[in-house]
Amino acid sequence: MSSTTVELTKENFDQMVTDNEFVLIDFWASWCGPCRSFAPVYEKAAEANPDLVFGKVDTEAQPELAQAFGIQSIPTLMIVRDQVAVFAQPGALPEAALEDVIGQARKLDMDEVRKSVAEEQAKAEAQDQ
Repeated sequence: MSSTTVELTKENFDQMVTDNEFVLIDFWASWCGPCRSFAPVYEKAAEANPDLVFGKVDTEAQPELAQAFGIQSIPTLMIVRDQVAVFAQPGALPEAALEDVIGQARKLDMDEVRKSVAEEQAKAEAQDQ
């Protein structure tokens, strides 16, 4: 594994997501063919976006993290901005699609995102009453 991607574990996960405003997470496993074919695409994107954190979660080694995020199939790409998951999609993305997703996530207005998250939470709480 090159230095462009960070191995995320349950020990360092929270800190990485708290300390960095923009974290991409590739949930993968060594036995998974599509994961292996996605790896170089992900590495290349990491090299092209040195200001972002590209993390990898080995779902075999870190089953708790995979469970915490309800990962059903791998690879799954997740993007977390300001500790909010703004994108999550299973499947190996082709290079152009990955670049597009990163571009869209960069453009997100996080104030808007936080507002809609707060509204969703308020709705959920109202339903729980």
